[in-house]
Amino acid sequence: MDTRGIIGRMPKNYILLRKKAINLRKQGLSYGEISKNLSVAKSTLSLWLKSIPLSSKDKKRLYIKQILILSRGPKSQRERRAKEIEAIIEKAVKEIIFPLSPETFRLMGASLYWAEGSKDKLLILTNSDPSLILFFVRWVESMFGIPPQKQKARLNIYPQQNEMKIKEFWSELTNIPIQNFGKTYIKPKGKAYKKNNLYYGTIRIEIPKSVNLRYTVFGWIKGSLKNIKSNVELTQKKWQSLTKTTRPVNI
Repeated sequence: MDTRGIIGRMPKNYILLRKKAINLRKQGLSYGEISKNLSVAKSTLSLWLKSIPLSSKDKKRLYIKQILILSRGPKSQRERRAKEIEAIIEKAVKEIIFPLSPETFRLMGASLYWAEGSKDKLLILTNSDPSLILFFVRWVESMFGIPPQKQKARLNIYPQQNEMKIKEFWSELTNIPIQNFGKTYIKPKGKAYKKNNLYYGTIRIEIPKSVNLRYTVFGWIKGSLKNIKSNVELTQKKWQSLTKTTRPVNI
């Protein structure tokens, strides 16, 4: 294909880019390296550079580089993705203004309880995440004036775990006294492979005499959702037939 006419009609910046691309190719760079350097598509580079030969030394370097990339394969992709995720998280962290406002703190805890908390009886939350548990313990103290020393806890662990050491861990983290821990539930041994290691077990935080507090939390949640209440009710009314489904019978 005769590219002289095409080149003649190229804007000045493309003419300059072509000259730079040719220069980089003569230095032994691959299409990928030049594309990254100049932000020019590989298909365009192929048109510009197909007549520019590479030396044996440059061919060998690019071949070895490609082999190394292929040998690393998924590991290289995982590392690159891990860095991308880290950058995303770090950017998001900087978007949070700290300390949190009282209202933000209130609604963050209410949302957490909406997702993870008990929906009947007392104010109870069960989880294995130390950060989540500490947040909840401090949130209860801040919202209702109930310090960790008056909160209760209960563990759920595996037979091979050290019950007392795990109690000491959670007690040190939350400041809930060990004597406030109820009887630990020890899961029976099973043959199934456990994918996730819950090194600290699962802990249940229980707030005594908190029935009305639980209703208060539900009120905060309801207040936060009042702008969508009508949409939910209308849709539920339209699909009310779904509530007529017969419950399954365990045999």
